[in-house]
Amino acid sequence: MESQINPRILAHSVSKSYKKLHVLQNVSFEAVPGEALALWGANGAGKTTLLKAILGLIEFEGQVLVNGCDVRRQGKLARTYIGYVPQEFVFYDMQVIEAMLFYARLKKIPASRIPPLLDRLELTEHAGKAVSALSGGLRQRLALAVALLADPPVLILDEPMANLDARARREYLAVMLGLRNEGKTILFASHRFEEVNYLANQLLVLVPGQPAEALDIDALRRRYLPELNLVLWIAEERRPAALSCLQSEGFHAHLNGRGTVVVTVAEERKMVHFAMLQACQIPVLNFEVEEVQAWN
Repeated sequence: MESQINPRILAHSVSKSYKKLHVLQNVSFEAVPGEALALWGANGAGKTTLLKAILGLIEFEGQVLVNGCDVRRQGKLARTYIGYVPQEFVFYDMQVIEAMLFYARLKKIPASRIPPLLDRLELTEHAGKAVSALSGGLRQRLALAVALLADPPVLILDEPMANLDARARREYLAVMLGLRNEGKTILFASHRFEEVNYLANQLLVLVPGQPAEALDIDALRRRYLPELNLVLWIAEERRPAALSCLQSEGFHAHLNGRGTVVVTVAEERKMVHFAMLQACQIPVLNFEVEEVQAWN
């Protein structure tokens, strides 16, 4: 894979095994400024292992360069070019501003960097709150603010939206898209199609025991997302009729724990069910789409 732009991350034949278990096999890719590369795969596919290799935190075979620095020989220097966002942000006993000041001192960053970041990530009004009092979405915004303290050219995120609700995910994705459009190089692990579809320019699919494979969005959808769950908000008194309407045509529909109607559909036929409910005179108040993953 060649690029007109010097890659911020260049990985060549990265492999990692634990005894007889081959977690990564000859993974090669490049990530350039202004693009987001998604690592897609089920739990245990090696996403976090690959991120740890890029961060220089584990031994591996092959080579990874970050901004031209070999992470195995110049790990400390390579990490200065990276902002890392984990799944969970710690320091729950600190206030937001205390956590930011702590990391600014640790990274030797002027405290003057903090107010603009809090403003950008809409955390200013929460600066005096304990981290433990923040919602999951706000904690992940704080983790991103910490990662951006040194204005790194590369952002690495390990399933940062895994524990967020739908609204918080959308807001977080909008922030990430803005950073990508400003020229950041973003590498993120995800198992949610909506995140990958919204943010990623490139996809690298990791499957346990198999070599990594670059796919485009359409190929990913065909291979791994043959079906979707439509989660339908329908007035309580109309839900039995909605189930009867859908099931009478042979569709798999049921009520979930929130009282919403869930129907499993083929991706290309998702609009059929709305038309069917309309014909039955059953209004759909709101809906969400959830992918049904089919890992090989």
